[in-house]
Amino acid sequence: MPKGIYKVPTPANEPVLPYTPGSKERKEVSAALKEARNTEADIPMYIGSEEVRTGNKKPLAPPHDHKHVLGHFHEGDRSHVEQAINAALGAKEAWAALPWEQRASIFLKAAELMAGPYRAKINAATMLAQSKSIFQAEIDAACEMIDFLRFNVHYMSQIYAEQPESAPGIWNRLEYRPLEGFVFAITPFNFTSIAGNLPSSAALMGNTVVWKPAYTQIYSANVLMEVFRDAGVPDGVINLVYVDGPTAGDVVFNHPDFAGLHFTGSTGVFQHLWKTIGENIQKYKTYPRIVGETGGKDFIVAHKSAKAKEVATAITRGAFEFQGQKCSAASRAYIPDNIWSDVKSYVVEDLKSIKMGSPEDFTNFFNAVIDERAFDKIAGYIDKAKANPMNEIIAGGNYDKSKGYFIEPTVVVTKDPQSLTMCEEIFGPVITLYVYQAERFEETLELVNSTSPYALTGAIFSQDRYAINLATKKLVDAAGNFYINDKPTGAVVGQQPFGGARASGTNDKAGSVLNLYRWVSPRTIKETFVPPTDYRYPFLEPGE
Repeated sequence: MPKGIYKVPTPANEPVLPYTPGSKERKEVSAALKEARNTEADIPMYIGSEEVRTGNKKPLAPPHDHKHVLGHFHEGDRSHVEQAINAALGAKEAWAALPWEQRASIFLKAAELMAGPYRAKINAATMLAQSKSIFQAEIDAACEMIDFLRFNVHYMSQIYAEQPESAPGIWNRLEYRPLEGFVFAITPFNFTSIAGNLPSSAALMGNTVVWKPAYTQIYSANVLMEVFRDAGVPDGVINLVYVDGPTAGDVVFNHPDFAGLHFTGSTGVFQHLWKTIGENIQKYKTYPRIVGETGGKDFIVAHKSAKAKEVATAITRGAFEFQGQKCSAASRAYIPDNIWSDVKSYVVEDLKSIKMGSPEDFTNFFNAVIDERAFDKIAGYIDKAKANPMNEIIAGGNYDKSKGYFIEPTVVVTKDPQSLTMCEEIFGPVITLYVYQAERFEETLELVNSTSPYALTGAIFSQDRYAINLATKKLVDAAGNFYINDKPTGAVVGQQPFGGARASGTNDKAGSVLNLYRWVSPRTIKETFVPPTDYRYPFLEPGE
């Protein structure tokens, strides 16, 4: 047991390295890319103390060079999900009983490993497997993951320190137990940091986890698992399995010890999982915690007072960094007609200068989309936009998958604010702009609020404080992360807790104390020092 009231190191956001030509970090990542390119990885599942190789090997390839094989992973089946659950349950008692400062030390060590010896390796893995530029990989795989680990330890200590008041002769206290059972973490392809945070945040609070990553993220998930093991995460605490979703779900959501779902992915899948959990609710020992961050149809709305260059830069960065494959990416924008001509010229000028290609060439701003399925879906939306006479493509619109899954950054201008690409999530490098009459700002805010079922991120650009205040109020439910004079992407752990409502998820704010509360089950303990020995209360005494 702890023999002191320990204070954890004060967290600070990890500095983003610049990767300028000739820099140490640039040379290290270049070497890591070369080594990964020339090594064919054999990636096992991690279940309990075992590295499980099934022999059912599936290839992994860079999205920007899909004929090159980075390695293979060993796909599992339902028996491996059952094995992972058993391993998680078997490790639960010892892990939950471990003093909290020991758990803190493990994940603080993981942060230091990520910041130091693993930084180039995890960035290179993310660049290759997910086709991220070095800057996008650095802010994701290195910095955000480091921030999650350090800040979560801080938030854990903050939670444990939150204690009730005590009356005279009584000591009240709260203990924050892990959930009763195991947590199932389902993670997406687009952020290595999300893939690492979803299992590790639950584990930090004393839970044991079965982790299923997206197949297109397995290559970098394997590096995350190397870090966790090197940091000292005990066997069985985080179990990494590669099984298709329906197979894993059939085992997990029918298990009596299922205690929580930590999910990032599509809205449709999340809603299906929620329905499945509800239908099986009588099977569980406890009501499972359901935490999910899903889709977005994120917006930029400019007021007539906005500066055109600022709006254009927000569109270019917000819509096209990491090929628009962020749930926060700007996907629709509302531009007043008084600044439209300038915004248009600036955006078109930006896109003419953007280089597209492999992230292994550090001069490329723009890379490939994740896989053929995503490519075909996004290309389909572009084709439908082209076919709509209400639309005009003012930039991009072309695509080619002969070598890699490359889609040009595409800007659609529409006369119909309810057009397909204005309403539906595309999850790719396509933004649709609607030009409105500058004097109809308030009506346009109503349009922004009602067009999409999502409510993840959004931005208002204005130099008029009354307009900013109006937008902030009118769009109060339209975005869980709302930006004033900034692009709607790039939330930083500890600064902008991330998450949205409506169809965008449960808004449990990854990167804040709010998320960690979801992975504990508090127990109130009341201790009375001198218990009463007579059942009678004073009001029972006779007299007036």
